[in-house]
Amino acid sequence: MTPPEVADPLDDAVLAARLFLLAPGTFKGLTLRGSSPAREALVAALGEVLPLRRLPGHVDDERLLGGIDLAASLSAGRPIRQTGLIEEARGGALIAGMAERMDASIAGRLAQALDEGGTALVLLDDAAEPEEAPPASLTERLAFLCDLSASRRWQGVALEEAGGRLAAVRPLGEEDLRALAATAEALGVESLRALIVAAEAARGLAALEGRFETGKADLAGAVRLVLAPRATRLPPQDAEAPPPEEPPPPGGERDDPTDSDRQQQEPDLSEILVEAAKAAIPAGLLEQLAQGKAPRRSSSSGTGQKRKAATRGKPLGARPGMPRGGHKLALIDSLRAAVPWQAVRRRENGADADAPIIMRKEDLRIRRFEERAARVTIFAVDASGSAAAARLAEAKGAVELMLAQAYVTRSEVALVAFRGTSAELLLPPTRSLTRARRTLAELPGGGGTPLALGLNAAREVAEAVIAKGRSAALVILTDGRANIAADGSPGRPQAAKDAETAARAIAARQIDSLVVDISARPGPEGAALAAALGGRFLALPRADARMLKQAIDAVQAPPSQGARAA
Repeated sequence: MTPPEVADPLDDAVLAARLFLLAPGTFKGLTLRGSSPAREALVAALGEVLPLRRLPGHVDDERLLGGIDLAASLSAGRPIRQTGLIEEARGGALIAGMAERMDASIAGRLAQALDEGGTALVLLDDAAEPEEAPPASLTERLAFLCDLSASRRWQGVALEEAGGRLAAVRPLGEEDLRALAATAEALGVESLRALIVAAEAARGLAALEGRFETGKADLAGAVRLVLAPRATRLPPQDAEAPPPEEPPPPGGERDDPTDSDRQQQEPDLSEILVEAAKAAIPAGLLEQLAQGKAPRRSSSSGTGQKRKAATRGKPLGARPGMPRGGHKLALIDSLRAAVPWQAVRRRENGADADAPIIMRKEDLRIRRFEERAARVTIFAVDASGSAAAARLAEAKGAVELMLAQAYVTRSEVALVAFRGTSAELLLPPTRSLTRARRTLAELPGGGGTPLALGLNAAREVAEAVIAKGRSAALVILTDGRANIAADGSPGRPQAAKDAETAARAIAARQIDSLVVDISARPGPEGAALAAALGGRFLALPRADARMLKQAIDAVQAPPSQGARAA
């Protein structure tokens, strides 16, 4: 018996593209994740039937929205307007590469253009990590999210002309709409836009086949194309036992089942749609959802916080200002700002039309750049007591895993260990894996728990890191059961007060923090410490180095108020 053939992701992506071409104003566009030959073939096929305009990665407002054509204006002696990319793409679509790196301001302009209609968008998502994604303001508006990372086919991609019209298909009935809503709720899809688009996609699938009414297959296809890629949880499993069978009537006679009985035995429509969605969720996402991990579509990739820079980094739009303090003059933008006023200024100054350009202070524009600050993860490890060996072993493994990717994420690692009556910076911020391994091999363990001293030492390291323009995050491996006070004297009550004071000092500096308790029986002390820090708390009694590193990645997202248990 041959195993069933698994559908290639390209099949659904082609179907989504056909729906988009059927009604671009309704579906707005699609997101294509995963750089692959399949994606290139699909984009090429789209370009054959729809005009596509490439969106440069560092496009500015002038080019996007339109403005003054500087060369033409200087030649004509009067302002000449140029059209922007959004206007040029009307009747077609804009295509944006590396959309996961798109600036939020550009995404806002595009979102407004999508809402106004007349323009569609194709996003190419080249993110390497699951938590990276294009701006949510755009993916929320685009109907289809297609992941082609696992596609193994790229030949024979063709987008044939749609034979029907979306307007010719009757609207969905009340039962169908309720089934779609129940399916969205079961998958954790909270967006009302997604639900509306799913209903339109069901009608579109019927239109592609020349039908005027939708069926169960159309609804299942819409769920597969629109709702399944947006799932944030698995639907609840039915754990109820089947009802007991009723005893047969006396005399051995059996009543023939009526039509209503047969209808009751048929599965509910929402159940059919949920099963269709589960079958369409990619394996990687399915595993995350099964573990209760919703996709984190954050803008952070672990490479540090964004900050404005004067001379280097990602180019941003120019702004008014004087070219001093290291800022560079944006000559072209300054000329663009001055050109519209030349006729007025020449009349004021009595100059003729051939006079040089009259510049004023308010015309000057300076360049802006954005760069990511290097990120330093500071481990504060409780090296006291009998559990020290386990904590130190996992900390060593996690440090090595983080340093292995340090050159990719521009991150550094530091290590503070506290035990007995002291806390010591064993590993200053570094990206050297060799140096870290040599230091970690000599880590001692045992003694009391001077938690306050460890927190103060970690805070001092973090403050030094922040003072150098980098971003810092604390990872504290402890059970939170302090028994050595800040002055080195034993005593649990005073040690607990000092630890809380040290934690609140860290919270006052708004330093990201994560408390990880990997003891065999985590108690309430760790969660209380995380609450005082204003950070996160994770109890990982059976953690290994890889699990610990995954937990550390949670620090990269903005913390909520107080601690969050996991």
